[in-house]
Amino acid sequence: MMMDETDYLQPTPFVDCHDPAIKAFAQKALGQADTPKEKAIALYGAVRDMIEYEPYVDFLNPAVFRASGVLEAGKGFCVGKSALLAAAARASGIPARPGYADVRNHLTSRRLKETVGDIFYWHSYTELYIDGAWVKCTPAFDSVLCARAKIAPLEFDGVHDSLFHPFDQGGRRHMEYLQDRGPYADVPVDTIVADFKKFYPKLFAASPTAAKFRDEVTI
Repeated sequence: MMMDETDYLQPTPFVDCHDPAIKAFAQKALGQADTPKEKAIALYGAVRDMIEYEPYVDFLNPAVFRASGVLEAGKGFCVGKSALLAAAARASGIPARPGYADVRNHLTSRRLKETVGDIFYWHSYTELYIDGAWVKCTPAFDSVLCARAKIAPLEFDGVHDSLFHPFDQGGRRHMEYLQDRGPYADVPVDTIVADFKKFYPKLFAASPTAAKFRDEVTI
């Protein structure tokens, strides 16, 4: 069944834009933003920097994939943060949907690379419908983490796609897109977890830890 833009304003199990906390977060983030583009930029900045990027989460816990769960935790990995941005946008009247791609990440921490390698399956971004067009943006890496990694934080102007830069500030390879899986109405959690178990067995074998990814990044 074909879907139109208004279908991407509805709540789903993981893009739970009807949640009161999501609505409050979005309202606060919007400030004086008025147009859809201004609202999208404000929401992007809030999710990028107010929610800490953290890949060491319990992937068997559905809350790490759910927008309201990520907001409550104040941290999340790319899939959860993209779901939160999509939910905040929908709560603000902007059609939004999470999208996914497989990427090769050339810059990461030693521990994370030893655990998952350098290919990240189901890396997530968010698509927002602004002024008649779908625009991609990636709210994953917060500004504090980017400063530690010497990577310019991704900016979003509401017009052009904002995806990870292929090179860092020093000219080194950073992120390489291998395959775009496209957008979804909701987070395909079962498929993502199944693939993570297949490709990242060490991730599920590892003991729970209080370690923070931000503390490992000294590139």
